[in-house]
Amino acid sequence: MPDTTLSLAPLPPAVLGVENSLGGRRWAWRGAAENPAVARAGAALAQQLGISDIAGRLLALRGITPEQAAHYLKPRLSALPDPSCLVDMDRAAERLARAVQAGECVGIFGDYDVDGACASAVLAAFLEEQGCTVVTHIPDRMTEGYGPNQPALETLVAQGAKVLVCVDCGTASADVLNPLSAQADVIVLDHHKSEDALPAILATVNPNRPDCRSGLGHICAAALSFLATVATRRTLRAAGWFDTRPEPDLRPLLDLVALATVCDVMPLHGLNRVFVANGLEVMGRRQRIGIAALLDIAGVTKAPDASSCGFAIGPRINAGGRIAEAALGLRLLRCADPLEARQMAERLDAVNRRRQGVEAEILDRAMQQAAAQKEAGRGVILLAGKDWHPGVVGIVAGRIKEQFNRPALVGAEQEDGTIKGSGRSVTGLDLGTVIIAARQAGLLKTGGGHAMAAGFSLEADQLEAFHTFLDTRLPDAATLPDRVDLMLDAVVSVAGATVELAQDMASLAPFGAGNPEPVVALSHVTVIRTDRIGRDGNTLRVLLKGDNNARLKALLFRAEDNPLTPTLEDTTRPPLHLAGTLRAEAWNGRTDVTFFIQDAARA
Repeated sequence: MPDTTLSLAPLPPAVLGVENSLGGRRWAWRGAAENPAVARAGAALAQQLGISDIAGRLLALRGITPEQAAHYLKPRLSALPDPSCLVDMDRAAERLARAVQAGECVGIFGDYDVDGACASAVLAAFLEEQGCTVVTHIPDRMTEGYGPNQPALETLVAQGAKVLVCVDCGTASADVLNPLSAQADVIVLDHHKSEDALPAILATVNPNRPDCRSGLGHICAAALSFLATVATRRTLRAAGWFDTRPEPDLRPLLDLVALATVCDVMPLHGLNRVFVANGLEVMGRRQRIGIAALLDIAGVTKAPDASSCGFAIGPRINAGGRIAEAALGLRLLRCADPLEARQMAERLDAVNRRRQGVEAEILDRAMQQAAAQKEAGRGVILLAGKDWHPGVVGIVAGRIKEQFNRPALVGAEQEDGTIKGSGRSVTGLDLGTVIIAARQAGLLKTGGGHAMAAGFSLEADQLEAFHTFLDTRLPDAATLPDRVDLMLDAVVSVAGATVELAQDMASLAPFGAGNPEPVVALSHVTVIRTDRIGRDGNTLRVLLKGDNNARLKALLFRAEDNPLTPTLEDTTRPPLHLAGTLRAEAWNGRTDVTFFIQDAARA
């Protein structure tokens, strides 16, 4: 049998001696992978749980204790917290229950990203099933900007809304929401930080408000919406509402919670792991017509996973809010007609392709400017351009952050001299708090967010002062390495890269922020064939050979301009070490293993 054993022998500080790979990275062990104590802990977990030694070791590397392990591998909905742990949740649930009992109209105002659309869809589906009329509004990024605005909320009231619910926004909008309290009861379901006074409204449910001790500051707005439906159902049950009607099953809403959690880059541990693991099971049934249409249009034929959410569904929903119809994503998520859903999915797919073109036009110039700022010694990268589209600056900021391992903020200058932008941060540097502080210091017109992502607007003549403020408040940014190490979990041979090994690694899914997919190194391999495939030829299909003539199929995405591509296509076939992920994929009744290349080094 092929050897799938992970090496336990102590290895040099750099895995396989790779100090500077073709991708410019150093290969290091995740945690204390070379420590024999990890092997012992992993073996104990494997014996306790009846899993492979490899799966046990991977759990040990992630710090999973014997007490946590069973729930980690099988996250159960029984672990959901009591929604009452959230400040104001009982007040919100009581009012929503009264709206249900009276058959009132409820207005929902959501953010224009995936989380806002999913949070809106969760709440709307529950309330409509219970007999409420629901009217919704997703703001236009260009004309309305982020957060609640008075004209939109008053329109919802004019449509009959007696209750207004702001999801994924509203915590920092007291000036807009307070006056609306005379026209409707206002509820906020939000997770963004704010150091301002909370709105004087019926309820502000936010695990990141200063007085909330729920410990749920890592969940997204769609998760809050789901917990609100749990609390409202409980309130209705206590009032006897379900004595004469069926009690709703809330589990079908979890596909929306999973999608939002992944796309809002929430850490996949604790409650989020419960939501995503169970939500992906729901999504796999393809019962939500809108999500099924998006999976089809994106060519996802396998059971959807976190990667499907982050790279297939999410970008298409986001595209509407970035450069086209802001409400199109929410309409698709709520759509009940397969033909209409297909048409909307096709429109979002076309908009997403357009978004990619707009992004590409900006990215090269932004990267050059970012390199110049880093060379000049700036810790935080802050860029702005007059002809840059505000709908894609957040994506560009994310690409710059990945390239330079620095907090990056990118803005688009408007005709009136205002710059609107988005920022992305690195682990350990709280960008949202600094953005709020800059607004309170008078440098920004608007600003807010959470640790890893934030939005802002300011006058163009304040740009340099804002940049200095960022560098001062985030001094550790200047000392960050140019690139983070590539963290590896194991070294295996081509013969050892089996379907069984891939399936063992997959037992730790769902993967994402806070729970990275295991990365393995293949040592001393030879490329024996390469082909450019895909619609645009931007994927490299590779056939690898190892010892004893063992073969393995591999793929490299974004092959164009990738620093690995020339070496992989080198006809002299130099021996290589490769790093990447190993996945078992089923097709036409057969399961094969594929290696997805992330990095390479000459052996």
